[in-house]
Amino acid sequence: MNGAAKGAVIGGVFLAMVGGTAYGVYTLVDGAGGGGKTATASAPGKGSGPVTSEEAARTAKAFLDAWAAGKDREAAQLTNNATAAQAALAGYRDKAHIGKAAFTPGAPEGTTVPFAVAAEVAHEGAAKPLAYASKLTVVRGETSGKPLVDWQPSVVHPELGRGEELRAGPPPAPPVKAVDRRGEELDPQRYPSLRPVLDQLRSTYGGKAGGRPGAELWIEPALPDTPRRTLLTLAEGEPAKLETTLDARVQAAAEKAVARYPEASVVAIQPSTGHVLAVANHRKDGFNAAMEGARAPGSTMKIVTAAMLMDRGAAGADQPAQCTKEVSWGGRPFHNLRGFDLPGGADFATAFARSCNTAFIKRIKTVDDDGALAKEAREVFGIGLDWKTGVRSVDGSVPEATGAAAAAAYIGQGRITMNPLNVASITATARSGVFRQPVLVAPGLDGRPLARAERTMKPAVARQLVQMMRLTAASGTAAQTMAGVRGSDKGAKTGSAEVDGAGSPDSWFTGYSGDVAAAAMVEGGGHGGDAAGPIVAAVLNH
Repeated sequence: MNGAAKGAVIGGVFLAMVGGTAYGVYTLVDGAGGGGKTATASAPGKGSGPVTSEEAARTAKAFLDAWAAGKDREAAQLTNNATAAQAALAGYRDKAHIGKAAFTPGAPEGTTVPFAVAAEVAHEGAAKPLAYASKLTVVRGETSGKPLVDWQPSVVHPELGRGEELRAGPPPAPPVKAVDRRGEELDPQRYPSLRPVLDQLRSTYGGKAGGRPGAELWIEPALPDTPRRTLLTLAEGEPAKLETTLDARVQAAAEKAVARYPEASVVAIQPSTGHVLAVANHRKDGFNAAMEGARAPGSTMKIVTAAMLMDRGAAGADQPAQCTKEVSWGGRPFHNLRGFDLPGGADFATAFARSCNTAFIKRIKTVDDDGALAKEAREVFGIGLDWKTGVRSVDGSVPEATGAAAAAAYIGQGRITMNPLNVASITATARSGVFRQPVLVAPGLDGRPLARAERTMKPAVARQLVQMMRLTAASGTAAQTMAGVRGSDKGAKTGSAEVDGAGSPDSWFTGYSGDVAAAAMVEGGGHGGDAAGPIVAAVLNH
């Protein structure tokens, strides 16, 4: 939603309150009082016990009256953090250039008083109306006993977080028009989970791609390297065109797929190039977990473990595998899902396809190298090589481990962390036999270096790995999910990761079809095929 549209929507809230429960309007004036119409209010007195709704209404009235009159110090003294409140109220006028503001309180809801704001933002001849709803809560002063506004940045504007502030003027980075690989605009209205990615693209490449900044009202973040959030456009700038590797068709499928599950994330990659085709999240916190998350990947890690075992001659797709119900290593018992086992004649490919934990753990002794898994992940799959994708992303982590921790690592638990970007890249590497660092923006735009793996997967290992992933998709744990995926060239791996204190494991699933590899994770989603599987299948069927 752009700034103008957002203002119009929230303006409707203002009008509704004026027509309903509002009981006073105050007009913000420049200077320390005078010049504007203000309502008078008696200062709140001392008291004891819980704050009453009458005290909340009286305190809110006095606070809004002083704020409207431009009496920042007086208004701040009516809060429980006068220093922070005075700075924020002064910044509202001086940094955000907000004036002609009418504050309309609504009826108290206990000790919380909602209020609507209808204002104007003006900067160097450009002006736009701004309307929104906010609220304040009144608490009893710990030492004074007076009812005071519990100071929070959200009193000034509901989208402000701790340490953030409103600013108006020319934005630090010009706007960008991000387009997909075919030139289609990536509009955040149509692709809402791309919003944090698009904000990062503007912050990083707005000045490099050309374009001219206009004037905006935005939220200045508290943390460095965090994108600014535009609330209102005062004067349109000239956006620069920024090409990405994303594919609008795949992105649309990813957006629709993650919307079915809470706390879901997915990434799609083109194995032949490393290009990121889609990034989607469905989360309450807006966090780009698809690229920045760090969670145990469960049995999707067996792709790397299997490659390492075959790389070192400790396993082969057609070699026998001991898949018992349980195995102990380092003093800790490990078991298979629901305690299954496989007959004595089972081979390693079947153990992989059925996701047999014990068959993998039993091979630790044959490797006799505590750092083997970490080396394979880094040297062949490029994990932990400081990927520079074009936006913020977190590399996977595969630390060296011994004893029970090494056994846990073999099956994607313990201290190993990944996100869907990392796992999709692992699948892309398995599919092509070559690590290609994922990118969302071509490195030629800013000259950033791409990570390169130390060595290419051995051809024999690559062939067997693809064979085992195909078997998993055809008759293993991924068969039901992949049955509906179009095409004959397809492979997959399921995973579930136990999380301390969680009632249900994280659901992981990764797969490929043709030249598209995808990985999904749903926090608390259960086993691999339960939630993450359908997301990947939908993306592969884009």
